Amino acid sequence: MFEPRLLGRTGLPVCPIGLSSGYGVPAAAVERAVDAGVNYLYWGSRRTSAFPEALRHLGSRRDGLILVLQSYMPTGALIARSLERGLKKLGVERADVLLLGFWTRVPPPAIQEACARLKARGLVRFVAVSSHKRALLADLAQGEFADILHVRYNAAHRGAEHDVFPSLGPRPPGIVSFTATCWKKLLRAAPDAAKGRTPGAGDCYRFVLSHPAVSVCMTGPSRAEHVDDVLAALRRGPMDDDELAWMRRVGDVVYGKAR
Repeated sequence: MFEPRLLGRTGLPVCPIGLSSGYGVPAAAVERAVDAGVNYLYWGSRRTSAFPEALRHLGSRRDGLILVLQSYMPTGALIARSLERGLKKLGVERADVLLLGFWTRVPPPAIQEACARLKARGLVRFVAVSSHKRALLADLAQGEFADILHVRYNAAHRGAEHDVFPSLGPRPPGIVSFTATCWKKLLRAAPDAAKGRTPGAGDCYRFVLSHPAVSVCMTGPSRAEHVDDVLAALRRGPMDDDELAWMRRVGDVVYGKAR
């Protein structure tokens, strides 16, 4: 079984599997995941009504959750407005994490100052940055602005192993991986590459979480049964050496086809 981990220098204890609400997962399934220990809950650009419903039902357990709100806005004022709208829709007073989505450069001083003001107002506790640019993430890992980094990492895209993870240092930010299934391409791998067994979503999650640098692997269930896969992967725990080698072989084939 995967045990809880620390979310980097935030010091927050976190379940190593996180849940994105943007793909239509029903409220009851969100609640079931929380009952099983999942506490990193991400509300991104696709904001379904099920997630606010789940939070209302969870009620007093809100303090044990790490609530993540994402903003793609390019200015400090728009980021603040986006966050405030999200909090109002959810019916909560603060988010634990403000995620700045899809940055290609270090957020400029004006953005960093705006985030500091949101912290000072008590609307958010920590700031995360999401990017596909590994060199940028390595730079951010050396600084103090980003408390958490959202990094693309899966069996087909393993560049973070040498471009990001070695840069984390003694006081690392929390590392949250996304696209564990490589946009489902790993789930459709050729049987010959997979040695007769094509990976399931749970295999993809377990591969990601078998790397010690990763704090959380994000998942994007769209149906209640997908949460079963999430929780089964959580129970099974890390992959052994043979499983890891198998996933890497499958990932190499998928990566080669993508190129």
